Amino acid sequence: MNNQDTIKPPVAEKIARELTIHGDTRIDNYYWMNDREDPKVISWLNAENAYLDTIMAPEKALREKLFDEMKGRIKETDMSVPYLKNGYYYYSRFEKGQEYPIYCRKKGSLEAEEQVMLNVNEMAKGYAYYHLGAISVSPDTRLVAYGVDTVSRRRYTIHIKNLETGEILPDAIPETTASASWASDNKTLFYTRKDTVTLRADRIMKHKLGSTADKEVFHEKDETFNVSVGKTKSGSYIVIHSSSTLSSECRILDASRPDEDFRIFQPRQKDMLYEVDHRDNKFYIVTNWNALNFRLMESPLDKTSREHWQEKIPHRTDVLLSGLTLFKDFMVLEERKNGLTQVRIINDKTKEDKYLAFDEPAYDAYVGINPEMDSKELRFHYTSMITPNSVYDYNMETGKRELKRQQEVLGGYDPKDYASERVFATAADGTKIPISVVYKKTFNKNGKGPLLLYGYGSYGNSLDAAFNSNRISLLDRGFAYAIAHIRGGQEMGRQWYEDGKMFKKKNTFTDFIDCADYLIKHDYTSSQHLYAMGGSAGGLLMGAVINMRPELFHGVVAQVPFVDVVTTMLDESIPLTTGEFDEWGNPKNKDSYEYMKSYSPYDNVTAKAYPNLLVTTGLHDSQVQYWEPAKWVAKLRELKTDNNLLLLHTDMETGHGGASGRFAALKEIAMEYAFLLMLDK
Repeated sequence: MNNQDTIKPPVAEKIARELTIHGDTRIDNYYWMNDREDPKVISWLNAENAYLDTIMAPEKALREKLFDEMKGRIKETDMSVPYLKNGYYYYSRFEKGQEYPIYCRKKGSLEAEEQVMLNVNEMAKGYAYYHLGAISVSPDTRLVAYGVDTVSRRRYTIHIKNLETGEILPDAIPETTASASWASDNKTLFYTRKDTVTLRADRIMKHKLGSTADKEVFHEKDETFNVSVGKTKSGSYIVIHSSSTLSSECRILDASRPDEDFRIFQPRQKDMLYEVDHRDNKFYIVTNWNALNFRLMESPLDKTSREHWQEKIPHRTDVLLSGLTLFKDFMVLEERKNGLTQVRIINDKTKEDKYLAFDEPAYDAYVGINPEMDSKELRFHYTSMITPNSVYDYNMETGKRELKRQQEVLGGYDPKDYASERVFATAADGTKIPISVVYKKTFNKNGKGPLLLYGYGSYGNSLDAAFNSNRISLLDRGFAYAIAHIRGGQEMGRQWYEDGKMFKKKNTFTDFIDCADYLIKHDYTSSQHLYAMGGSAGGLLMGAVINMRPELFHGVVAQVPFVDVVTTMLDESIPLTTGEFDEWGNPKNKDSYEYMKSYSPYDNVTAKAYPNLLVTTGLHDSQVQYWEPAKWVAKLRELKTDNNLLLLHTDMETGHGGASGRFAALKEIAMEYAFLLMLDK
């Protein structure tokens, strides 16, 4: 860090832009950065990258060591647990030294000859970025459709391969979400097309093999909705799912009749969400209709509107129903209670109803890939902050649980050397906020140890206490790691989400601060050794909390942060904007504008001391445009009164998810960890 005093950071040019609405004018001096084709923008981003490289040059060896450590824990030659579908065992595997997976299958038996469907290492040659999206095999198992993104803007082109001949068909379908659903005729594909400007998924198209003109079968005109298409587990129905934050609508079509029209399952209604699946002579509906935490309903095949729904599993105030998996004789429910995931199995023949037992204080359990309806085996995953991801097969008749595979962590990892806890902070309004904590058993709770607190808290996305082998590099260097399960997620039920969005969004930020205060008060750490990290909407969290309580943290990592809330939500040409009015509000409404403006990190940067800060972004980010973090850093440089580090790293090749390879992505993590370790020397 010594060279910080001798090197001047880049100074961005100020060009005042007045932004006026509701009689209120904001001055944005860095609005000009909103042009990725402008050489001046590229020059400034490159200058910031060079500045970061210079400042962190003394940590070069540490970054390389961290990268080697994290890579060294990964079993380079590895294979997923095969699953059976339609006569084939499907799996993916990695080979030593290769960045990308190889997708394979074996017919009838695991002893059969391997057929390589897609070798992504070969496909990715010549590309700086390559991401293979969803894969869909035709019902007759002859063809595979797959989506490819080579820019990192999440704009996929669907290709089709003949698995018998190895031929790539001439059909190439651009501007999609990657996923495709086959009709029963093995020659008709339904897929989702994206708007080329907003990248909103707004149309369902039908493609006939060999055709150059695809037919639009549905156009979602409501700009607050996105649309997707999939299949029921039975394979009998194609389902179009239109969804916004608070309401949804399904359309269904007999998969054997691809040229007929879809019919509406149940017309959309404000504040009503539902999803459908099919088994035998019934549809099953998971819905929040008159059920905040969702309930399970069923309907006849020919009478699907709401007046025909019959309740199967009632609403519970203390349990969130989050998922349904149907089998011929069983029904598996994924639920949440007291902030923890649960797997519930109902035997439809005997009516026996039981929960899988898990014994760690903080963990994550979820249903895996179970494509076969006529099966008594449930594939599920279990993990905790000290237990690597474990894949089990559970016999739903006998109750026998078989571990099929546990993530192998190379380098001598022993779970017995680490401890995990679940504690609760109390928010200002009395709400108990769960915190999951992990540390090496040599960690002392004397207020002097470093701790990294991670948070997200948006869209109802829950952060569960899962294992991450990269984290060992921090734990083994004396860090504790904690996850704040703050409002805006859905860990404690649907109300947890409702209380962390729109005009209650600030609960997300104050909850995180209350978690930090708890950890300091109980001697896990101190402000001099407390660090925070969050990405995307979690980056908004980072920006908000350092405006509110900058002295609370010694350092913060804000990954692809959503920090220019007001300007972005006023720009409906940007991906995600219109679909998120029910999450943040629509700033064209004065009350929403004023509330957003009161917490938007960019709008609330003032002349004061801020913690050490590392900000990351990707030039091609489709979710949070690169100029948000870039502008934020420029404004912080202009106004902050401290001498703490402020670093911006822009990946000039990638987007929201970072690098596409399994090892390349570790370089950014190594940089972030080196930043934290550099600060805590």
